[in-house]
Amino acid sequence: MFSPRFFSRSAMSALAATAFAVSAVLAQAPQMPVVTLSAGMYLVRAEVAFTDEGRMQGLMFRKSLGPNQGMLFMFTEDDRHCMWMKNTLIPLSVAFIDAKGRIVSIHEMEPQTETSHCAAAPARYALEMSKGWFKSKGISAGSELRGIDKAPPAR
Repeated sequence: MFSPRFFSRSAMSALAATAFAVSAVLAQAPQMPVVTLSAGMYLVRAEVAFTDEGRMQGLMFRKSLGPNQGMLFMFTEDDRHCMWMKNTLIPLSVAFIDAKGRIVSIHEMEPQTETSHCAAAPARYALEMSKGWFKSKGISAGSELRGIDKAPPAR
């Protein structure tokens, strides 16, 4: 922490105002609901991005994810949805999932890139996990994900 003696009063006021503004923005960040999913014998604690705002924010600016934590993206329709990693600081894997809960494809994604990673077939959901999570658990295309029905519907 810096000592106040190194800053003028106006600089301290500006610094305090900036800190307050950042705190206000963070406080307004939407709290996403959490759902427990199962992939085979593994449980996943997934935040649910079910609104346009939540889907746009995703995991941007996060510095870490817990070992079985991820984010479930709920889309309003089946489509060949695509994901990218702009402003995402951690490497991720994304599984695109159809309306029946079956994984249609999995992609490995590098941080802070704008490369599109798209579902191999129409998908209704996407689950982002730490890079390599699906492979390390033996989960691949065709595997079933359970518990999505407990998540709020996309809007």
